[in-house]
Amino acid sequence: MVDGTAIAARVARRAPGRRSSLRRLLGYPTSVFGLLVLLFFVVLAVFAPLLAPFDPNAGNLLRRLRPPMWLDGGLSAHLIGTDQLGRDLLSQMIFGARVSLSVGVGVVLLSGLIGGGLGLVAGYLRGRIDTVLSRLADWTLAFPFLILAILLMGLLGPGVANLVLVLSITGWPHFFRLMRGEVLVEREKAYVEAARALGAHRVSIMLRHVARNVFHTFLVVATVRLGLAVLSEAGLSYLGFGVPPGVPAWGSMVSIGQDYVETAWWLSAAPGLAILLLVLSVNLVGEGLRDAFDPRMRP
Repeated sequence: MVDGTAIAARVARRAPGRRSSLRRLLGYPTSVFGLLVLLFFVVLAVFAPLLAPFDPNAGNLLRRLRPPMWLDGGLSAHLIGTDQLGRDLLSQMIFGARVSLSVGVGVVLLSGLIGGGLGLVAGYLRGRIDTVLSRLADWTLAFPFLILAILLMGLLGPGVANLVLVLSITGWPHFFRLMRGEVLVEREKAYVEAARALGAHRVSIMLRHVARNVFHTFLVVATVRLGLAVLSEAGLSYLGFGVPPGVPAWGSMVSIGQDYVETAWWLSAAPGLAILLLVLSVNLVGEGLRDAFDPRMRP
């Protein structure tokens, strides 16, 4: 008996390999810049305890509100200054990178797994399952994001795990709608029809072939959603609904720094610039991935 799965796999091989896509990605200067900046923040997050010069929560009131070392009154021990409690700002920034990336990656993994998996099932099976899941996604998106996120965080309480859960609940419909639309197109293509005609199981078709051929689109959207998750975490922390007090987070640092913007501008400028660079780098990488994987962008 002919193996329908194997034939479908041969029919589905129509896109260039991963190596050629990677070469195209590295051919864009903006994408390379984004990758380098993103890698820098990842290194800071992973090795935060080793790279931070001080305990981020250890204060010294005798050194409060010291400016960066290159300004008058700055200290060489505190490269970018201290905050209102005399805590080293650089150490807080380094540990803040860990919080932002942990929340961002956690949200993308959880919401992507839920939304992407449900979108794959709904788009391929159609029928009543598609209708129910589509309505559920529409109802979730009907709620204003900020109001829903604040409501859920108020019920669950501050914390990194709760923040990941809340942002995943509000973010899964975006993955769902994207994957559903892509799968609706893929399920009508020749390799799927060939697999069906030759007796391949629908679960095998969904997981081994359809999912593989829409993964590049999923990867691009996941990258963009990572930047949005970082912004959402910063926004909720700024409002006091993100991480608990005592945990260094860029959003809460900006919130505290706004009270000293005229006398200690570096308190809010440093975390604000970090948020800008991280989100910009993620978006540049996402744009490069889109251009590398999208056939319409190829010469």
